[in-house]
Formats: sequence, C-alpha cells, structure tokens
Amino acid sequence: MGVSPFLLLGLVFVAIAAVAYFVYASFVFGAGYQPTPRRSVATMLRFAELGERDTLYDLGAGTGAIVFRAARTYRARVVAVEVEPIRVLVLRLRRALGPFGDLVTVRWGDFFRLDFREATVVTAFLWPGAMRRLRPKLERELRPGARVVSHVHPVRAWIPEAYDRETDVYLYRFPPRPSGATDGS
Repeated sequence: MGVSPFLLLGLVFVAIAAVAYFVYASFVFGAGYQPTPRRSVATMLRFAELGERDTLYDLGAGTGAIVFRAARTYRARVVAVEVEPIRVLVLRLRRALGPFGDLVTVRWGDFFRLDFREATVVTAFLWPGAMRRLRPKLERELRPGARVVSHVHPVRAWIPEAYDRETDVYLYRFPPRPSGATDGS
C-alpha cells in the first residue's frame, strides 16, 4: 500500500503555492523577499556597534537573520517589524522556540506607522522607494547618536559614516551630514 498519487500531487501543489506566496505575495506589501546574506548581516551588526543597552529595530525583518543574531550575539533588545503575515508567523515561532526570545519583540504591521524614538539602531534592507519615504520619518524621530545601517540601498541625501563595498552595507550616525554639507575645510 503506497501513497496515493492524488495525495502526492496535492502536497506538491500546496508546497508550490506556499513557496509562491512566501516569495511573491510580499510584493503586495511593498517589497519582495530577499534574505540578507550572512556576511552582510555580520557587517551590519558590526557597523551598528551593538551592545546590551541597545534597542535595534529591524525594518522588514523577514525571517529574522538580523533579529536573532543581534539578540544571541550582542544581547541587544530587538524589535522585528514585518508586514507579511507568513513571515510574522515564522518570526514568532523562532522567537518562541529559540534562545534569547525574551529579547525579541515581533510587530506585525507597517513600519511607517511605528514610533522610532526608542531605537538606538535601525537596520534595513529595503527598496529605494521605501528608503526615500523612510528618511523624513527617521529625521523626525531618531535621537542623536542613533545608528542607521542599510544593506544595498543608501539613504539618499545623507552621507554615510562608513561603507563596506564588499557587503554593500552603509552606516549612518544620527544626525547625519546631508549630502550637500561640507566639513568646513
């Protein structure tokens, strides 16, 4: 007695549908799913100079590459913000089942409606349009000394304090120098 071909076909269909949803449905929410490479995550967290007193907001947290490494390695408090419901479920499962879950808060929603005043670090791997829309909000809400670390897409009109070409990671310290600013020399 083997497995029914209809059951196998049904399982394959469900698996394909789940993967398609996971990858493509997020376009409805404004960004496609693209995991941050491990080396880039390491650079982002190193640039952020994370410590136990920090509160990191990871915007578009995906499945938590930055979130759980920041909590585990640096013991930082982390707020994972994700709009796509399946990824929120993955984040919540990882938080519940993994170590250091007490340091992680998962917020399901639009980060443009979030208050960033308690963030000491903001990490993002967002499309250019989202970065452009995010900049004025960060300028209004971040406290002096906060760090913004972006993978691939810079914050337009800000000059990065550091840039790693190999991993395509930008570091900004708030308040950033505007791109038209000079250093007085």
